[in-house]
Amino acid sequence: MKIILATFICFSVFLVFGSADAAYYVGSDQCFNCHADQFNDWQSSGHPWKIRKAAKARYAKLPLPPGYSWDEISYVIGGATKKARFIDLEGYIITGAKDGSEAKTQYNIEDGSWSFYHKGEKKPYKCGPCHMTGYSPEGNQDGRPGLIGTWVEDGIGCEECHGPGSDHTKKPAKDNVSVVSTSQACGKCHQRGGINPRPPVSGGFIRHHEQINELLSGAHNELACVECHDPHKRAILVKDNCADCHNDAAASYTRNIHAQDGIKCYACHMPKMSKSAIKVNKYTGDVRTHIFKISIDSKAAAFTTVEEGGKKKTYANGLVTLDFACLGCHLGRDIDWAAKNATKIHD
Repeated sequence: MKIILATFICFSVFLVFGSADAAYYVGSDQCFNCHADQFNDWQSSGHPWKIRKAAKARYAKLPLPPGYSWDEISYVIGGATKKARFIDLEGYIITGAKDGSEAKTQYNIEDGSWSFYHKGEKKPYKCGPCHMTGYSPEGNQDGRPGLIGTWVEDGIGCEECHGPGSDHTKKPAKDNVSVVSTSQACGKCHQRGGINPRPPVSGGFIRHHEQINELLSGAHNELACVECHDPHKRAILVKDNCADCHNDAAASYTRNIHAQDGIKCYACHMPKMSKSAIKVNKYTGDVRTHIFKISIDSKAAAFTTVEEGGKKKTYANGLVTLDFACLGCHLGRDIDWAAKNATKIHD
């Protein structure tokens, strides 16, 4: 009987905690001792800021929606470079003033403005698994009903990309940690509507976090993200390596007035066709596109609207048009002027 009971207890422990050999999450802080440089780059990258507890986020000195104090905020979504949204103590995204009146509740960091976000709705937070590490769709984080799912670490931590790190911390080796360099690994989160070449469009701009959709729709659809980006660093610290593949175009561009004024390739080939928080003007949002190829046809269309399931939907066409490439800076010009002069850029 004692043997049977002991066996049952061991089996129960196995069911609850998993195999003794199963790797488990240890937290990003455990990576610092051996990978200090990568850890420090990651800390400032924006990835760990995707969701933060109010106790940590309050030191960023973000303003709050009308009527709220920090004691009434449980989490902050974002708040690194583009925008911040706020979650109440029940786990719901704040969409109005504390007194229930209409209010803009999304804070836009770049220009200090506020925007409406699902105005007046009771909006649960269901952004897993792209804002946290070790996400499970089951349950409610911290027991808050508005937080859909649970997770082991706020924000995108080391183990979201490298896998649970218990084995690696016990015995550091290349074969017990995941190192994946495919674009699909980044595309797990940097997509909208799945990993496909159809970037959705709304309000005259490509919607945000669609980099894999843009990449697959454009001229560099076989390019891996890590060829230009160090995934530990901020995206704006991209490698300046266009000339590695486009040597002739880069050489001819050095003779152009744009190059002589310090304007880089990405300014025209990666214009801000996407919008996360704000738009600067009709042709300038706040996120650079990953489509790259410019069409110098004045009649080329950046977007196409189709009917799907009885609804009209708009998608990017997989090319950068002259209005976005040129007129975002040359606001006083028109598309015909742009077409006439575009042929001289790499002459």
